[in-house]
Parts: sequence; C-alpha cells; structure tokens
Amino acid sequence: MTSAIGRAAARFTALLPGHADLADVRRDPRRDLLAGLTVAIVALPLALGFGVSSGLGAEAGLATAVVAGALAAVFGGSNLQVSGPTGAMTVVLVPIVGAYGPAGVLTVGLMAGVMLVALAALRAGKYMQYVPAPVVEGFTLGIACVIGLQQIPSALGVPKPEGDRVLVVTWRAAGEFARDPNWTAIGLALSVAAVMLVGARRRPTVPFSLLAVIAATVVAQAAGLDAAKPIGDLPSGLSAPSLGFLDPGSLNTLLAPAVAVAALAALESLLSASVADGMTVGQKHDPDRELFGQGLANIAAPLFGGVPATGAIARTAVNVRTGAGSRLAALTHAAILALIVFAAAPLVSKIPLAALAGVLLATAVRMVEVGSLRAMAGATRADALILVLTAVATLALDLVYAVIIGLAVAGALALRAVAKQARFDQVPLDRGDHSAEEHALLAEHIVAYRIDGPLFFAAAHRFLLELTEVADVRVVILRMSRVSTMDATGALVLKDAVEKLTRRGILVLASGIRAGQRQVLDSVGALDLLQHDGRDHATTPDAIRDARDHLRQAGVLPPAAAHPKQPAIPNPTRSPQSSQSPQSSQSPESREEPAR
Repeated sequence: MTSAIGRAAARFTALLPGHADLADVRRDPRRDLLAGLTVAIVALPLALGFGVSSGLGAEAGLATAVVAGALAAVFGGSNLQVSGPTGAMTVVLVPIVGAYGPAGVLTVGLMAGVMLVALAALRAGKYMQYVPAPVVEGFTLGIACVIGLQQIPSALGVPKPEGDRVLVVTWRAAGEFARDPNWTAIGLALSVAAVMLVGARRRPTVPFSLLAVIAATVVAQAAGLDAAKPIGDLPSGLSAPSLGFLDPGSLNTLLAPAVAVAALAALESLLSASVADGMTVGQKHDPDRELFGQGLANIAAPLFGGVPATGAIARTAVNVRTGAGSRLAALTHAAILALIVFAAAPLVSKIPLAALAGVLLATAVRMVEVGSLRAMAGATRADALILVLTAVATLALDLVYAVIIGLAVAGALALRAVAKQARFDQVPLDRGDHSAEEHALLAEHIVAYRIDGPLFFAAAHRFLLELTEVADVRVVILRMSRVSTMDATGALVLKDAVEKLTRRGILVLASGIRAGQRQVLDSVGALDLLQHDGRDHATTPDAIRDARDHLRQAGVLPPAAAHPKQPAIPNPTRSPQSSQSPQSSQSPESREEPAR
C-alpha cells in the first residue's frame, strides 16, 4: 500500500514544473519577452475570431487565450508551446453549441480537462506516435476547409443560417447573399485575407493580421459602414461565466462530446509540440506533462467563460521563429492579451465581423501545406486513400469520426501489407546422409514447407488454403523457425490444417518451434498434434529422420539394414549435427539447416 502511494506521488510530481524549467526562463528573458509580444499580436485576432466562430462570442476566445495560455505554459510539457482557442476545436464545438447551448460547451470543456489529466496520469502521451502521417495531414486539410466554410456567413455579411452541418450552412448563407448582397462585408473580408497572405510571403515577421484588422476597423468606422457589423461589446475583465454549467443529470449525454473534445485536445497539442521540437535543436517535449498542462487549462478556462483549448500550431510556430527559448514567451503572450482585455475592450469591440472572417479565411489557406499533401499523395496509394478519406470525413461528418475512420483504414491497410509479407514456400529436402535411391523415395513421399513472417489472423486463412491443398504425400514437415509472430487465430488455423491432413493419413511434423510460439500453440491444443509420438523436433534434419523412420515402418522405404550408410544401431562416429537431441543448448535457429 505504501509503495503504491509512493509510486503515485512520484508520478504526480513528475508532471509538475521543476528547477530545469526555471533555469530555462532565466537564460534569455529579453528574447522570450519579445517573442511573447509578437505572438500576442498574432494571437489577438485569431482568439477573437475563433471565439466568435465557436458561438460563445469574442470574449470567450480572449478568456481562453489568457487563462488556458497561461496554465498550459506553466504546467505543459513543452518550453515552446502556445495554447489557446484553435480552428480545429471550433469545428468540434459548433455542433455542441447547437445541441446543448453555450452552457453545454463550458461543461464539456470542464469534463474534457478532467479526462486529459487522467490520460496524463496513465502516461498515454506516448501513443501519439502511432497516429499515421496521412491521417494527420488529412484531418488538417479537412479542418482548413471547414474553418474556411464557417467564415462564409460573416464574410458575406449575412446572419448565420440555422443548421449544424457546415456545408448546409454555407449553402444557405450563399442563398441569403444572392437575395440581398452585402458587398461591403465581402470587400473587407477579402481585403484582410489578401493582405495577410501576400504580406506573409514577403515579410513573414510582420504581424499583417493585426495590421489588416486595424485598417479594416478604421475604414469601417470612418466611413460609417453599417453593413460591416462589429463583434459587439466585450467585458472589461475576466470573471466567472453568467451562463453557468449544465446540471449533473445531463453529464451522461455530454460524455461523448467531452471524449471528442479531449481526444482532439490531446492530438492537436501533442502534434503541435512535436512540430515545435522539429523546428529547434535540443528541445524535446514531455507528452504526459503536456496532457497534464492542457487538462488543467481546460478545467480552468470554462470557469472564466472560455472554450476548450489546445496547443496552437500556428502560434507555436511564430513563437519558435521569433526566438523563444522558454515558457516565459507563452506566459508573456497570455499576459499581454489579459492587458488588452482589461484596457482595450472598447476598441476591440468595434472590429468588424467581416474583418475577423478574413483573418480566419487566410488562416485556413495557410494551414494547407501543399508540399506535405503532395508527398503523402505521391508516397503510396494507401497513403493517398487515407488522406482523402480523412479529409472528406472531416468535412462531411466531424473531426472525431474522421480520425477514427482514418485510423481504421490505416490499420486495415497496414495489416494487409504485413499479411502479404507472410510466405509459405515448399523447399527441397537436404540430401544429408541419404543414398540417391533413398533420397528419391523421400522426395516422392515427404514435402517440406518453410513459413516466413507473421502467422496471424490477417494471413492465417491463406496459409490454411495452401497447406490443405498438399498433393498425395505421406509426410509434411513444417519448418517454423522463421515465424516472426503468431496469434491465437494463426494457431487455430494451423491446428485445423494439421487435423485435416491427419484425417487424410498424412503425418505432419514441425521443426524449430520457438518458445513464444509454444505457448500459443499449446493454448489452442495444436502443440500435441505437432509433437509426433511425444518427440519435439528442434531442427529440420531431426524431423526428416523421424519421417524416414515412419516411412520404413509403413514399408515405403526398405529396412535400414539394406543400406550400409544407414545402420540400424547408432554409430559412435556419426557427426554431431546428425546426433543432436532436441534438448541441445543451441537455439532452434542456430541448428536449423541453411535457408533455401
């Protein structure tokens, strides 16, 4: 009991900030402060835009960027990660707002935070490495499309139509625009997006998003453009939400959305941290600490009216490129945004919705890495299929289903590829110490097969089909030293094949069975069938001698006395290899005859 408590305490302590984090902060604070300022300038319009897109308003986006950004910076597992509201999370939140309202989103965020802390305690962060790259690229492409389509109503200057499917909403918004065009809104949106995209290519270090939003706001206010609807009043501070949370009786219905939010937060945050590691030298994130930090951030953000948060790849990349080296940069970014909330809320409230729509349209375009998509699509047909399916599922269904579909298809294709590696080849018998006449008889009545690779459920039935079609022989020898892995299905199929051959009067012998395979074979009752008369053959020559004795007893081969080279009694001068017992200390592989 005491040791279990000690291990749990040690695991929890490992998730907390340590002296190394403080040392990193002290290394170059000036550089981190400047990086944090730059990230805050970039993050401001994104936080506002994603808050509006989520359905909870711009103030929710700012609260998330401040609270979640600060806590994830302190307790997260990356020195360079910047957290806050993201487009991917917005995609998941929109249907939750439609189904449960704003209070449902806050409750889901709180539940997802608890789940992330639990995942950290279970050390689940390491499993991120098993998500295939085509799945990641596919849902990134799908998210970019969804984010872009979500901005169509605001960019067109029409009220957001009813519906929880982005394609339906976009179609209805286009219909509204056709009946009553709002060229002012669409002009602002396209201008902001164009400035961001063109400016980023020419001067990547300049915060064109903020400059474009300021210019659009000034133009809209100066010209009195009523059609450019502003985002509305913001609270001058952070406080507990007046919307409240759903009652405990509703938690069961919110469990599935909370799992979806937690899964997305974990996936996107760990992906973003991995990207940050790849952009630097000497930095390596702790995936379990990152989950812990994101969990605390998502528990706290709803208490201040924020939406669920994740690590933000775009803001993290800006943080790295501007020279950040510690958590101080992300903390500075959160502090500057908090200052804006307290000091500049009236100014921020005048930003046109169309301008924020332009920011997110440009963000969606920049999310699509054309080079990565070409690489994935050109790698293999399987990779291209996984990428396309994941992207289409993200657009047509939702992100969680898309990831599940992508992982399922990737897993099925991987199993298919592994199953194809399994080989079942007939190999010639070694002459050994047989006469030419005896070897000819042996070749007529004994067939040997070598099994290479995995013998598991995906390849087992092909093995059964090939083995049971063996021609009319007396003995089948299975050389199993090269079987890399075997599961219960493979063992059952092998047992079935042996039983079918036995009913046809064919003796089945095996050689080179490994220790790990014995347990699986024994568990399904196949091991006894492969141990003829209680003898377990360590090598193929041993199995051939046993087969030869069986054929002599059946009268197929002449008695041993008729062949001087094969004396009836053991010969003391016989070679060590031919007299080895199955209990030899050498491994089956080392005693197996050379591969043919």
